[in-house]
Amino acid sequence: MFGLEKSPREKYDFDLEIDIKENPKKAKALIEKIESNINNIKQTLKKGSASEESLKKLGVLLQGYIALVKVLKRIQKS
Repeated sequence: MFGLEKSPREKYDFDLEIDIKENPKKAKALIEKIESNINNIKQTLKKGSASEESLKKLGVLLQGYIALVKVLKRIQKS
């Protein structure tokens, strides 16, 4: 029927994707910086000297950094 067919959507690129595609060196620098932050957080979690609430916050932050690294690597491949 007329008007019921799905129209193709345009591909939406996020700002981060556009920046990385224009400047691939920026992605490598971001990944290195984030991985150093990940290592610092892991060391802090291994020590366990902070309060339980701050350890939970560090765990959430660690998961966010790991997800960001995955996204950056996926953008680099495409």
